[in-house]
Amino acid sequence: MWSRRRIVGETVLAIVAALFGVLSVVDDGILPTVAVAVAAAAMSLLRRALPASVLVLAGALAGVLTGFWVLLMIAGWSAGPRIKAPRRALAAFAVSYVLYAGLSVLQEGAVLSVVPTLVFTTLAFLATTVVPGLAARYRTQRRTLMHALHEHNAQLLREREIIASHARLRERQRIAQDMHDSLGHQLALIAVHTGALEVDRTLTEGQREAVGVLREASVAAMHELREAVGILHDGTHAQERETEAATAARGVAGIDGLVQASRGAGAAVELRRAGETRTLAPAADHAAYRIVQEALTNALKHAPGAAIVVELRYEPDSLVVEVANGPVPVMAGGGRRHVVSGGQGLTGLEERARLVGGMVHAGTAAGGGFRVAGVLPYGSQPPHDGKDPGPVTTFVEATNDFRGQSEGVRLGDGGAVIDWSGPPEKQKELDLAMGRKKKGIAIGCGVALVIVVGLGALAVWGVAKLWDEGGKAMIEPSVYRSVKVGESETAVRDKLPDGKSFLTDGLRDKGPAKPKDATCLVLLSTEISDDLDDEPLFRFCFKDGKLIEKRSYTVKS
Repeated sequence: MWSRRRIVGETVLAIVAALFGVLSVVDDGILPTVAVAVAAAAMSLLRRALPASVLVLAGALAGVLTGFWVLLMIAGWSAGPRIKAPRRALAAFAVSYVLYAGLSVLQEGAVLSVVPTLVFTTLAFLATTVVPGLAARYRTQRRTLMHALHEHNAQLLREREIIASHARLRERQRIAQDMHDSLGHQLALIAVHTGALEVDRTLTEGQREAVGVLREASVAAMHELREAVGILHDGTHAQERETEAATAARGVAGIDGLVQASRGAGAAVELRRAGETRTLAPAADHAAYRIVQEALTNALKHAPGAAIVVELRYEPDSLVVEVANGPVPVMAGGGRRHVVSGGQGLTGLEERARLVGGMVHAGTAAGGGFRVAGVLPYGSQPPHDGKDPGPVTTFVEATNDFRGQSEGVRLGDGGAVIDWSGPPEKQKELDLAMGRKKKGIAIGCGVALVIVVGLGALAVWGVAKLWDEGGKAMIEPSVYRSVKVGESETAVRDKLPDGKSFLTDGLRDKGPAKPKDATCLVLLSTEISDDLDDEPLFRFCFKDGKLIEKRSYTVKS
């Protein structure tokens, strides 16, 4: 459905094409004028649906009626981007040019000879039809390429959000497993102790019955907990669940083991503690362990050889866990290795800390290197007035991306994982499409450059040719007046050019009748007549070696 603006634009173009078309037949009567106007307007409106046909027909009509050159230019602009196949577009423009140039040469009463006519029609066709067509084709291909790039970028952003959301969900699964291990262990202890009390002979029947109910409740709660955790872990591999379960059983007490393991890997790691040791909730306890584990892993991966400091500060209201590494040492040869990373570990830490009421910050350190710090409350945050206090967290900006320490990785870049845009087949297809569009644009630019250079060369040659031909065929009126009848032919011809120019072709037989048995020389005047349709001429006729007549007259061009 066309918009109002497009309807107005098409109507204006159709009217303009019709007005210029009728200029060639305005003196031929009403019927030809109306027919030409209707044909030009109809072709202008049909050029989008039938670009090749309108281009060929406009070329033929422009060769017969000069007023159709505007329609030919419009058809060239429209056909350039709409004829998709390059070979078909080349064929349509070639046929249009042949018809335009051929019919222009065959026109009766043409002032110029065949070669000059072909030169000028070629220049006109290239400038008014081919160049607009190439410009429109390049413009359309560029817009299509930019649209595809925007779509690709939007897809990458959507996938980035999906991956970040997936990382948060996996972190929640780990937390669910931690809850299962912690609460499951406590419920198992309750079940064991209540089972022992149930057979204690010192208890009364009512007490044993109450203990039995308690044991059954703890066993049911443990089964329900395992079932809920199993649903949360649906789709994960058993081996991964076992690894997560083994990791989840660790807390602040396991940080010493992480430090020792890092030292065993050859890293210089220092562990510091400050403040009075406090007990954290199980989820927060494991969150502290995970912060240190992730930060050490990143430091070892992205900053090999750098000194690392792990610090646990027990503040009055929360535990501050901080892991900082120094600048990355320069490797031998001055290079630094490139590390591919998904970049979702920090996202998972943020989600884990947020769920326990804490926060995680990551960013570059003041003296170089990188720093990861987490603030974890000792107890869970109670709701205010029965309402959820909402998430308490900060999010890592692109400039705080840990992978910024690695060479060749831009800040905020998602690496190999974030830049994934679908299956390999889809990515290959997209790359091929982008390559074809870029190749088409490059070819179009090259062809346009060749045409522009060719037009410039032809224009320079044409100006030089016209200047030379004008010197052979034109004289000043003062020269005409200086020549006297009766002078010798040799003396007169020495004052005049030879007249052998295409500018005078077709003019020798026009004008008044020539004297009998005389040889005449027809030349153009350098003055321009008031009526542009009139061509002022000078004629000199010779007989028996003398000038017997000179005449000044005008002919219709």
